[in-house]
Amino acid sequence: MKKNLRYSISLTVAIALAASWMALSAFPAKDDGAASTKAFVGARIIDGTGKAPIENATLIVRNGHIEAVGTSVKVPAGAQRIDATGKTLIPGLASGHSHIFTAEQLERYARYGITTVMSLGGDNEIAIRDQLRSEHPAGHAHLFIAGPIVVSKTPEDARKAVDLVAAAKTDIVKFRLDDQLGKATKMSPEVYTAIFDEAHKKGMRVAVHVVVLSDAKAVLKLGANMIAHSVRDQEIDDETIALLKKNRAVYCPTFTRELSTYVYGEKPAFLNDPFLLNNVDQAELAKVQDPGFQEKMRNDKGGQWYKEHLPVAMRNMKKVFDAGVPVVMGTDTGAPTGRFQGYFEHVELDYMVQAGLTPMQTLVASTSNVAKFLHASDLGTLEAGKSADLVVLNANPLDDIKNTRKIDSVYIAGNRVPEK
Repeated sequence: MKKNLRYSISLTVAIALAASWMALSAFPAKDDGAASTKAFVGARIIDGTGKAPIENATLIVRNGHIEAVGTSVKVPAGAQRIDATGKTLIPGLASGHSHIFTAEQLERYARYGITTVMSLGGDNEIAIRDQLRSEHPAGHAHLFIAGPIVVSKTPEDARKAVDLVAAAKTDIVKFRLDDQLGKATKMSPEVYTAIFDEAHKKGMRVAVHVVVLSDAKAVLKLGANMIAHSVRDQEIDDETIALLKKNRAVYCPTFTRELSTYVYGEKPAFLNDPFLLNNVDQAELAKVQDPGFQEKMRNDKGGQWYKEHLPVAMRNMKKVFDAGVPVVMGTDTGAPTGRFQGYFEHVELDYMVQAGLTPMQTLVASTSNVAKFLHASDLGTLEAGKSADLVVLNANPLDDIKNTRKIDSVYIAGNRVPEK
């Protein structure tokens, strides 16, 4: 990620950006020109709340929002009737931790069925958000942002950086507490304490990139609202779980972040997956297949550490979940090479199930839990009054979570997302 935008953008500019801020972090999509009322008929509907599926159901969409869902819903006169017999409808999937560098990347996420994205830190996120709010394009995932990551070295600079982010009205403040396994200098307690103090004064929540248990405890004691990666170095303890619950914090495991640090040492089978290849960034695909890149990854000690500790991360996620802490799906896609936007979100679902969640629990963590974390009351479930963001699947993900990859079509605000 780029660093220190706070030095290249003045407070005056940040306040000017804030003046263009609108009430919602999500943005509406233009109507696709089809009938404003649609009826999905005969579907299995998994609504994202965790309730049992509704079989042979009808879902009515009017003017971009869900009007009714159920087995006895009548199709309104003049509605566009969409036969969903044998198919499964789920809410659009949501990532609580990704990274956006261009507006066009939100189209890729959408084509993969990811209709909501929290971009958890980036220098141009504010400009992208404001561009999209101005243009209201169809076919883009809803965007929420953290803005420039706070990377300050002094408490004074940390407060200024938080002020800039708060002035731009981002959805959260983000910083990293990580020495990259000894390769970098970790942010000092004096600096990150100042981040929390200033963020709380501004009414902002704080997400923290952590790796080890001691750092997770330290930031939770200061009021962290999101642990943005798994605790990986050791088993999570009862004190940490109690702190998570006290803060009403969410836990975002990002298993595929670990996967991306070692998997390309050998050519993984998923590089031949048609679901990946249909929408993949070809330049990114070429990078991970370069022999030099593969050789470097094979010899990377950090990657091997993450590989060895991935089982620890998976056990910790299950323990946190079982204790009643909200888990939100996230991947860190869009950052270093090989974190494939849109595709890795589906791989993450598979790892969450391997870690012990049921497919239904995983879907909730990937839809309504993320929406609640984002304070996006209009998103996350297929219920009356919500934005009509949904994925039509050709198979039931409760039978096999990999069935989320069998996408028939994707809709955002009732509009079908165009295929590539």
